[in-house]
Amino acid sequence: MPRDATLDRLLREQQLSAPVVEAAIAASRSVFDPRQLRSDRPYRLVRTFDGALREFEYQIDADRFLRIISRNRDQPALLDAEVVPYDKQTAVVAVRGRIDGDHSSVVAAMEETGETIQLAMALAEIFSGEIDFESDLQPGDSFEILVEKSSHDGQFSGYGAILGARFMTDGHDRRALRWTDPGAGTTAFYDETGRSLKRFFLRSPLRFEPRVTSGFSRNRLHPVFRTYRAHLGIDYGAPAGAAVVSVAAGTVVSAGWSGGGGKMVRIRHASGFESYYLHLSAFGKGIRGGVHVDQGRLIGLVGATGTATGPHLDYRLKKNGVFVNPLVEHRKLPPGEPIPPAQLAAFLIQRDQTLQALSTTLAAEGARHKPDAIQAGR
Repeated sequence: MPRDATLDRLLREQQLSAPVVEAAIAASRSVFDPRQLRSDRPYRLVRTFDGALREFEYQIDADRFLRIISRNRDQPALLDAEVVPYDKQTAVVAVRGRIDGDHSSVVAAMEETGETIQLAMALAEIFSGEIDFESDLQPGDSFEILVEKSSHDGQFSGYGAILGARFMTDGHDRRALRWTDPGAGTTAFYDETGRSLKRFFLRSPLRFEPRVTSGFSRNRLHPVFRTYRAHLGIDYGAPAGAAVVSVAAGTVVSAGWSGGGGKMVRIRHASGFESYYLHLSAFGKGIRGGVHVDQGRLIGLVGATGTATGPHLDYRLKKNGVFVNPLVEHRKLPPGEPIPPAQLAAFLIQRDQTLQALSTTLAAEGARHKPDAIQAGR
């Protein structure tokens, strides 16, 4: 589809008559806004023997497509439009990836498996309270995931729920098991003992793989002023526009200009904590003083506003009125809340089933990808 395509232009370029094009656009407007047409989406157009429009299909997203069909061969401008859900097939698959010299990030390791960045980000979010993806990853680390994967007409459609995952790093085998509270209906991830992986703080305010460029210091050479002064936070190198999220639930104290700190968001949390996010290029939608935010909510985008030599995030944490080193403070926090005792036995049964399914599916995937001679035992 041409990059600057519109539905009108697309249909006219197929040599359809003006009345048919106008009728197609009018019909589609009842179910879909033609202005939402995107050039990277596939489409299919079928004509009659005399060149009239018989059927037009356009993929809206991974879940739906627009269909425009002729109602009467003798009146080609009589058209109907509908948005149709794809008939999907969902399978539970296992994915195994490895961190090495050529694939030093989770994104690179995931892409090497043939999966997408969306699954990498979902995995990182699950372990965001357990693993610092800037400093914890080392060559030889690995991960395994049991996930629902959907397709339609043989084409990848999207990921469903991650049922379980393992991340082996620094000699630790960290596990994540999906569990839905049968009473409340809420879903979360827990370790193998039934303790929640959701911590009071996320390990980082950046959604994925931050890079520490300057640590917490009482006496650092300032890169702009070239004088020694305190740097009461952590600088994360990140591209302009990268998502910045709240490290914990809380209330926005302010979102505005802060002199050398540029655009800044300040959030008050429980237990005497406050977090600060400096040099943002923009604020998240609805982020303003007095607004409650959940952990992980988008609060802004990385920028270089204020006194900054380039795009980065200056993240600061205050405890009981005193700035503290976020990396040290995060390591002090206790593990998450456990599953209620009344549900623990059921969780443990499901845990064993999930881990067994992960192991079995990985073994089956490995056997399927072996050369025929090896698979047949010859």
